Amino acid sequence: MTVEEMSELGTALSVFLSQFRRCFSHAPTFRLFGLYVRGLLSDLPRKSVEPIALAAGSTVRTLQQFLTFHRWDADAMRDDLQRRIARDYLPAPGSSQRSDPLGVVGWVDETSVAKKGDKTPGVQRQHCGATGKIDNCIVTVHLACCHHDFMAFLDSDLFLPEESWNSDRQRCRRAHIPDSVVYRPKWQMALEQVDRSRGNGIRLDWLSFDEGYGSKPGFLLGLDQRGQLFVGEVPRQWACFPTLPHYHSTQAPHAAKRADHAARHGKPFQGKRWQRVRLARKKLPDQFWHYKAGRVHMSSNGKPVENDYWLIRARNHDTGEEKYFVSNAPPGTVIDLLLRVAFTRAGVKHVFRVVKTETGFEHFEGRSYVGLMRHTALCQVVFLFLAIHTDRIRKKKSGHHLGASVAGPVHSLSMLAAPQIATLRI
Repeated sequence: MTVEEMSELGTALSVFLSQFRRCFSHAPTFRLFGLYVRGLLSDLPRKSVEPIALAAGSTVRTLQQFLTFHRWDADAMRDDLQRRIARDYLPAPGSSQRSDPLGVVGWVDETSVAKKGDKTPGVQRQHCGATGKIDNCIVTVHLACCHHDFMAFLDSDLFLPEESWNSDRQRCRRAHIPDSVVYRPKWQMALEQVDRSRGNGIRLDWLSFDEGYGSKPGFLLGLDQRGQLFVGEVPRQWACFPTLPHYHSTQAPHAAKRADHAARHGKPFQGKRWQRVRLARKKLPDQFWHYKAGRVHMSSNGKPVENDYWLIRARNHDTGEEKYFVSNAPPGTVIDLLLRVAFTRAGVKHVFRVVKTETGFEHFEGRSYVGLMRHTALCQVVFLFLAIHTDRIRKKKSGHHLGASVAGPVHSLSMLAAPQIATLRI
């Protein structure tokens, strides 16, 4: 990257940050916001309060107080970020830019960060995706989205374990967790995030998720009630009725079937041949999946729900891996499209990888819930800046649009912050 390009990005960052000025009631706090964001953009190996403060020539305590005690509104920052994404980076519903059948795809997912000790808000021994085992960690639930190559990190919430935290409100208060923040199942947190994003103008054509969310009937019914189209993975033991009972009763005449059983022996699948779909991938060879699809009724509390859904059985041509997906798309929907939507979900892993490796998402070291959620909100802001300007740099270098995703290391972007951190004083 040239000196001129770095200078342009430094100016662009100042303009970008100014759009969040209303979230800060005092100018000194707003200046600390700029300092912290530049730290997250920098090449510091550890992007927590102490190294950012020391690199900027500030006092560590000043930046700690900014993150935990100073008066500024992280929720308003999230809302402003979502409104800007809806206004400037996603096509309006009904516009010609949504002619691509995929449109805007949303992803619900969670991620974990391993922690030591028992003071980090929400920490306990639980499944940790970061280490692949039961470990001491925190878990956060997220909503992200994509349109073509543009990706955005929309929302985040800390999962508060029920017994070890929610039931011990004294422990919560020591960690600055408000009494209004209580245990909710992760799928309920995800529905709340969908509602918030809608309130800020985000309109998702599709929502995709893994089997941890697809296994929850309340989540699927909640999306149905909101009129949100979805394609999500479900476990093979997901309960459904291939056919409805033929008489009126509070009791179903037969038990629900597992998804794998229904997709092999259920009436909606009988006589259907395997179809094949080719799924293109940017940096890996194309994948070929064979699939069968039929309409089934989901089981909720052991009884069939009124609406029917697509159940898709998909088998990888090369590896033999099998997956099951459910969708509330209407009858007549092309199944190839549903599978394309389902397999976009690999993009959310890319989002997590970027926010963890490039924005310091997992570097938070405090004991305050307020500080943790503010740090997360600032990482969302940084991710959007990187997405916007990765696109601009690629356009300059290639002469054509290559999208606004953040692909691979972005240390050239991070360099824009280094000279400013070195000279900034509070």
